[in-house]
Amino acid sequence: MTSPHGSNFAGRVGWGSSPAVVVVDLVRAYTEPGGPFFLGGHEDRVLAATAELLASARAAAVPVIWTVVRYAPDLSDGGFFTAKVPALACFAEGADGGWGELALAPAADDALLVKQHASAFAGTSLAGTLRARGVDTVVVAGVSTSGCVRATATDALAEGFRPVVVTEACGDRSDALHENNLADLDAKYADVVGLAAAQEHLGGQTRRTRRPPSDR
Repeated sequence: MTSPHGSNFAGRVGWGSSPAVVVVDLVRAYTEPGGPFFLGGHEDRVLAATAELLASARAAAVPVIWTVVRYAPDLSDGGFFTAKVPALACFAEGADGGWGELALAPAADDALLVKQHASAFAGTSLAGTLRARGVDTVVVAGVSTSGCVRATATDALAEGFRPVVVTEACGDRSDALHENNLADLDAKYADVVGLAAAQEHLGGQTRRTRRPPSDR
């Protein structure tokens, strides 16, 4: 991806040796018509690409962490975020619609992280969880590109991880929002890669973790 900011940007952080996939807020509020944050036609691509990415991650025994947003019924733990984005009230405990339900089924050994802010790192145990598992590369999928995906990738860099954002596995409410934010992320905060490239790296992880046959 060519940086819109010029040659002084868009260096590469590269892949480390121990990735994890973080699926950000891929819930019904974004993927179903009538949802408060509905992607408006982009949801099928995001769901299909994320499912493919997860299949590759699981084949390589790469950890998968899902994030969801949850608030107290009175939004008392939402801070100014819920004041800025009133539609976040759909994620309050007991809210109608079930909009906070995951749009894809997690595997039994996937982890689920509850957050209250855009970044999956803000006020959560994510950084500690990843470090405890020896993770050095955070592969980001989910929604929305301009919001929680961007914030999570940016904070991953600040926390000392290598952020990799998968183009097809993220989405927003317009092509312009999605593409402009990917370009800015790639210039400053993360490596933005295509799904095929991400799967190729995860396939390499499979080869690294597979034990050679024993001599008999």
